[in-house]
Amino acid sequence: MAKAEELLRQRGMATAEKVRGRTASEGLVQAYVHPGDRLGALIELNCETDFVAHTVEFQELAHNLVLQVAATAPRFISPEQVPPGDEGDPQEECLLLQTFLKDPTKTIQDIVSETVAKVGENIMIKRFARFELGVEEP
Repeated sequence: MAKAEELLRQRGMATAEKVRGRTASEGLVQAYVHPGDRLGALIELNCETDFVAHTVEFQELAHNLVLQVAATAPRFISPEQVPPGDEGDPQEECLLLQTFLKDPTKTIQDIVSETVAKVGENIMIKRFARFELGVEEP
């Protein structure tokens, strides 16, 4: 069973690599407001077609990502966005490198790649924002 899971994971990664360069200009904006209305997050998640944006898999990914942003407060999407000389830990500050809260055996990049393999389209996190009352932006 473990060997089969690894084979499926490798095939999913291969699919993700094939579609990586394709344009992703459709998608959705997902919002989350924590109970108590003191914390909120927004994320723009893009895909290639409007059809995929309305699938359960894509919407579930968007929801999981906005929850991750709300809970962990990343500053960047990927390591490429970290400015030279930044002292922070990329594993904590880059959304794609973070451990997925719902499954600590996976990273955010892993769950994005898995969804790419399921839907067959390129998926990109375009931008995100996190708001918390009483906390100033760095």
